Amino acid sequence: MQCLICDQEIIVEHNWTNFLWPALPKNLCADCEDKFSYIDSLRCDICARDGISGVCQDCKAWQVNKHTLAKNEAVFRYNAHIQACIARWKYRGDYELGHIFKDAWCNHFQKTYAKQLKDYIIVPIPLSKEREKERGFNQAEMLAQFLSPHIHLILERSHSEKQSKKSKRARLSSKNPFHLRKTIKKPVILVDDIYTTGITLRHAAHILIEHGTPVVYSYTLIR
Repeated sequence: MQCLICDQEIIVEHNWTNFLWPALPKNLCADCEDKFSYIDSLRCDICARDGISGVCQDCKAWQVNKHTLAKNEAVFRYNAHIQACIARWKYRGDYELGHIFKDAWCNHFQKTYAKQLKDYIIVPIPLSKEREKERGFNQAEMLAQFLSPHIHLILERSHSEKQSKKSKRARLSSKNPFHLRKTIKKPVILVDDIYTTGITLRHAAHILIEHGTPVVYSYTLIR
């Protein structure tokens, strides 16, 4: 099998362990896998910012302003390697590349939310119809489906300028682009690929809570 990132052949060493209990086929070579950087256990209690003990200053500010997101969990730090992977997957339409994240993504979820929460529903952050047509798929929906076949597409999004093109100030002052298709009375876990300022997730959380959702968490691939 070849690595989905660099096309290098993946060499599997055969021994009695994997002869008797064959491992699932890998889609990443060791070199590419080693370039991903996992967030350490020392992280902000709310947003998962790396290297923070307790609550970071940004989250303290959100709390003062009636912040609506109970907690964000994330798997990877943002670095040059994952930036290149995201650009190829998300912006250049390489759908299959998303599978390189599946194992780490699902394993971290099982250790955190799946262990801590009960009776939650999973809601991917939507793209606008125009943006989804442009890209060919919604990366947040793909990540959500890795976690469960039963996801809830209850949010709609108005079309606007890409978040990646906006400054931090412009993101934080942006209008809420989300609309709700139906109300949810259970805890919600929002799923998205990247947490940057957190405004997108907080906009989505705000409209859910405004319509009766008791608590909203989020789960992102990258912080």
